[in-house]
Amino acid sequence: MRHAAATLGSGNLRLAVMLPEGEDLNEWVAVNTVDFFNQINMLYGTITEFCTEESCAVMSAGPKYEYHWADGHTVKKPIKCSAPKYIDYLMTWAQDQLDDETLFPSKIGVPFPKNFLAMAKTILKRLFRVYAHIYHQHFPEVVQLGEEAHLNTSFKHFIFFVQEFNLIERRELAPLQELIEKLTAKEAR
Repeated sequence: MRHAAATLGSGNLRLAVMLPEGEDLNEWVAVNTVDFFNQINMLYGTITEFCTEESCAVMSAGPKYEYHWADGHTVKKPIKCSAPKYIDYLMTWAQDQLDDETLFPSKIGVPFPKNFLAMAKTILKRLFRVYAHIYHQHFPEVVQLGEEAHLNTSFKHFIFFVQEFNLIERRELAPLQELIEKLTAKEAR
């Protein structure tokens, strides 16, 4: 997988994701979840002209992985949909979660709910699927746009973060396991 060749900067992202001394874990996860949401939203936004109902009729990450949408509220039973529709549903749903003050309190001293980490894990798992779709279905366009270093750096940061705090199950990462191993090999724990 040649995808791992280019990244930005020389800083150690493995160290950058560690919980700073005195920082609340939930606060750290919340801030980073918002940051990753914004990054993947921006990165996906640059390739939307290539990710269409026709070119991506199914939300997938290569031939073995297909994702169906359900949010548990308006769409209770998972539905098969195109990648652009899935990603639109996902980003709208995630934005709603991030804007919910009872889930992601923005005021200092307001406690996080008991289910906060479970919700953050669900958001991050679903954001991973967007990275997986981009790498499997749109990497040539990413290269054409000269964005591979940005994508790789964002994804590497994301992976180090979710690994550091065990936020995504290993089996969920399978569509990009080879890339993950290449990107993280240089900065082993």
